[in-house]
Amino acid sequence: MSRADGILFDKDGTLFDFHATWSVWAHGVIHELATGDPAVMDRLAQEIHYDLDARRFRPTSPIIAGTNREAAECLGRALPGRAVEEIEDHLMMSSGTAPLAPAVPLAPYLEGLAARGLRLGVMTNDTEYGARAHLGAAGVLGHFDFVAGFDSGYGAKPAPGPLLAFARAMALEPARVVMVGDSTHDLIAGRAAGMQCVGVLTGTARRADLESLADIVLPDIGHIPAWLTA
Repeated sequence: MSRADGILFDKDGTLFDFHATWSVWAHGVIHELATGDPAVMDRLAQEIHYDLDARRFRPTSPIIAGTNREAAECLGRALPGRAVEEIEDHLMMSSGTAPLAPAVPLAPYLEGLAARGLRLGVMTNDTEYGARAHLGAAGVLGHFDFVAGFDSGYGAKPAPGPLLAFARAMALEPARVVMVGDSTHDLIAGRAAGMQCVGVLTGTARRADLESLADIVLPDIGHIPAWLTA
């Protein structure tokens, strides 16, 4: 017997490996916003805690679990004279073509979960546009019953509102829903919503960062099916 009736996934660092997707994308964005100026690139990298030499976000980056708006505000501090709204639009549009690196082969994985009768959703602090673009590019948008971003009208993590919106939309008891994520924002939201919480290590957080908030911490989402029936 399964311990859940629904699973709500975070997107970045959960369905998609964070560094292989977003650390690669961020280097290009920094170059574009700075128009190639090394000094401006350095300022942008410092604001978002990005290592230009390693081409990786540092674990301390304030935009890892933040919203698209928060990322734009952060970058805007290094771009005086550029409107935050302009930067936000740039991030939204460019993120739609990010080089996606699924944590596991997603189509067969999601088909297997659906075959168990589970309702599936995605809630990300990215935009809903970005979420749908990425899931569509990966060929799995149709596998989800619910897709929401921070701008979908339910709020953003770590608040529980968007998680509870999934439970309501699917007519599920929150206690029978699993929130899966790679950040403390995901798990704090899951706990506040009264859901089961699974942490995964395909983001930037370490096991020690997640285990106090999670029912279990797994290497990646591929280990969830076995845990559901353990």
